[in-house]
Amino acid sequence: MTGPRYPDLIAALPETVPFVGPEVQERQKGARFRARLGANESVFGPSPFAIAAMQDEVAEVWKYADATNYDLKNALAARLRCTPENIVLGSGIDGLLGNTVRLLVEPGDAVVTSDGAYPTFNYHVAGYGGVLHKVPYRNDHEDIAALFAKAAEVDAKIVYLSNPDNPMGSWHSGAAIAAAMEDLPDGTLLVLDEAYVEFAPEGTSPDLPVDDPRLIRMRTFSKGYGMAGARLGYGFGAPRLIRAFDKIRNHFGINRPAQVGALAALQDQEWLDEVLRLVAQSKAEIARIAEANGLRALPSATNFVTVDCGADGDYARAVLAALVAQGVFVRMPFVAPQDRCIRITAGRPEDMAVLEETLPQALAEARDALKGAG
Repeated sequence: MTGPRYPDLIAALPETVPFVGPEVQERQKGARFRARLGANESVFGPSPFAIAAMQDEVAEVWKYADATNYDLKNALAARLRCTPENIVLGSGIDGLLGNTVRLLVEPGDAVVTSDGAYPTFNYHVAGYGGVLHKVPYRNDHEDIAALFAKAAEVDAKIVYLSNPDNPMGSWHSGAAIAAAMEDLPDGTLLVLDEAYVEFAPEGTSPDLPVDDPRLIRMRTFSKGYGMAGARLGYGFGAPRLIRAFDKIRNHFGINRPAQVGALAALQDQEWLDEVLRLVAQSKAEIARIAEANGLRALPSATNFVTVDCGADGDYARAVLAALVAQGVFVRMPFVAPQDRCIRITAGRPEDMAVLEETLPQALAEARDALKGAG
């Protein structure tokens, strides 16, 4: 008796996931986190109108959702000043990234990203046999010029850029990205991940035509709109590219409650403004706590703050481990020199109180651990 016959590519891939979720960590440690500040979710939650709309729609969940996402696409088109034909929906930006790679990348095709950038993109590229080429960050920013130069060198199908950036919280102006597009090689698609754009300064998104065939932008309801568990993101770009997603997307992949919840969330600008205010307030508090403990908070255009621990990756990992042991869920960049930092999501006042209580002890334990190892 034999099992399934895996393709060589799949058989060769490691059985890993990009992130270990907080629920997994809670089961491993046998306790709930006191403060959940690691996944860049919005602890402030969705609009009350979105919650009510989703609750009402649960009674209709026996029906398949509208596979064309008509109402939500039209609402997004009005917001973005484009047409519904410019918009594709997916199960979060993660799902859209997977579909984009599936659409464009064959085994052996070159793809360019930054070393240490969002790892789920890399996971999709590996799953379809693409060859990743990575360029280092420059001054804690993704290096647009280096990314585009590497794309020209390797004839890349895709360049991935997040702006604002995860995990560093840094950003480029939209004008800088628009100017750099002159150097994007012909036939290369820029996938611009704008998951955090609602938190960013005015002018962070490039002022480029939505029909520009060199570019697809991706946004989400997971961050500012507080609907991470609904798994809903959208991309917008040239109609020809957007139509191509219909060849491979899961047409019934966006469930009914998510569609109506997102539609209600879009119409509640007052709640989004309140979330942005609360996030800014919390980020200032994270910076204050960090600086009171001798650490440096990096400038951030997101809903998290990346904190420089002032040493190397081993020290930052020891700080993170000590925080997790005390019930504070945080994460950190994976690649040096950015791994000298930890990354803390904006939270409620009670979350900040837990952080303020636990951080001094975590730093002390990290120093002691490294002395013992030395």
